[in-house]
Amino acid sequence: MLLEVETKIKLNDSDVQKFKRKIREIATFEKKGKKVDDYFAIQKDPMYYPKKAFRTRTTSDHIEINFKKHLKKYWTKNVVVKQEFEFKILKENFKDMIELFYDMGFTEWVQKVKYNETYRWKKDKKTSIEINKVKYLGYFIEIEHLAHPSEMKEVINKIEEIIKELGIKPEQIDNTGYTKMLWYKGTKNKRKFVK
Repeated sequence: MLLEVETKIKLNDSDVQKFKRKIREIATFEKKGKKVDDYFAIQKDPMYYPKKAFRTRTTSDHIEINFKKHLKKYWTKNVVVKQEFEFKILKENFKDMIELFYDMGFTEWVQKVKYNETYRWKKDKKTSIEINKVKYLGYFIEIEHLAHPSEMKEVINKIEEIIKELGIKPEQIDNTGYTKMLWYKGTKNKRKFVK
């Protein structure tokens, strides 16, 4: 079982180029991309953040379904750990699957659009460093490593090392999920989302 071990750093727009330079010193560029994720949730009351949600992402030939469980027993001050579950379905089966989830009480909730540049840390290629621009939220750095539970301490130490190498200040770390940030942002005095 591989777990997602990560930290997220909020950047001011004015700091993006400085951090890109720092990342290029310690990591190798891998790819650029755009990810559009649609989230579905059970919302008993739109004033409260939903407890159950899943993500869909459309690719050229299939749709990925994804949800995550928080494993707080591994969390530290700067690092969060999640177990990720993901499977693919054919596009022609998506409508039937969504009808099933509608019947279970899920509704369309929020769309997240993320533009990312991915780098691989030179000291361990399994560790990725991304600079992300999330629509409505701004810029973030994400440092992530997939690890077995037995590797947790070692991987957390690696992420802490990268935080130091990049000169990240503690107040810049914000491991709130993007969907929660979008939910908090909403529209003025309402919990609505724009696509």
